[in-house]
Amino acid sequence: MNTENIKVVMSDVDGTLLTDAGTVSPNTIDAIKKLRKKGILFGICSGRDLHNVKELIPGWGLSGLVDAIVGSGGAEIFDSRTDTYECFYPLSGSLIWEIIKHFKDMDINFAIPDHGILLVLKEDRHIRSLSAKDHIPYKVIDRSYLLDHEFLKMMIICDPENMEQVIRRSRTFSDQRYKSSALQTAAMLYEYMDPRISKTFGLEQLMKRNHFTMENLCTFGDADNDYDMTKHAGIGVVMANGSKRTKSAADYVTDDNNHDGISKFVHKFF
Repeated sequence: MNTENIKVVMSDVDGTLLTDAGTVSPNTIDAIKKLRKKGILFGICSGRDLHNVKELIPGWGLSGLVDAIVGSGGAEIFDSRTDTYECFYPLSGSLIWEIIKHFKDMDINFAIPDHGILLVLKEDRHIRSLSAKDHIPYKVIDRSYLLDHEFLKMMIICDPENMEQVIRRSRTFSDQRYKSSALQTAAMLYEYMDPRISKTFGLEQLMKRNHFTMENLCTFGDADNDYDMTKHAGIGVVMANGSKRTKSAADYVTDDNNHDGISKFVHKFF
């Protein structure tokens, strides 16, 4: 494995950087420090919104160690070295409302990440579970607020056993007035965003602004929504707990998120 051309390392969060207990292991922190000492930038590429990631970085023990963040599945980027932020292709509130109506008879809830808070139209067990699991507060809003704003993405929260039903229903949604695409991102999450948005898109914007190419990038991921960045990075590394699809695009499969997979790869190849 030749890592000489790698200038940037970007990691997914849940199931990759974090253990199942929601922590970053001391060995992973040491590996990140080693990368940065070698002049390699380290960043986070997550489906979580950027504000939420920035708030949680100190609790993960990563203060001062994160050079860049790609948030909301690629819809926003932040370069901490230049303190610059950009976002791309938000969804209109009216589109989100049409999606909500399409699923109105199902036992699910809808959450919209917005500046570190999950916006919901109702409180139920689904949002309470997600809020507790990801340590993100939520706020109930009304339909008028939704229709007056734009948002980077919208999430459907459901019981894992109902996910196939959600996916089947999603395939029947169509509205010629709007652009949208959807993808399962976790056992209980199904997300809508602009079809131009992906983790690869956000990473390409970040790399371009730093005068690098995707060949200069190494990524760590696990779930299906990490497939595209794994495929397009110079080196795509997938955790042993990763999905079958994303592993199929990997240059290397490392140990799982509970057994220092990132650290073991960094110490072996860097």
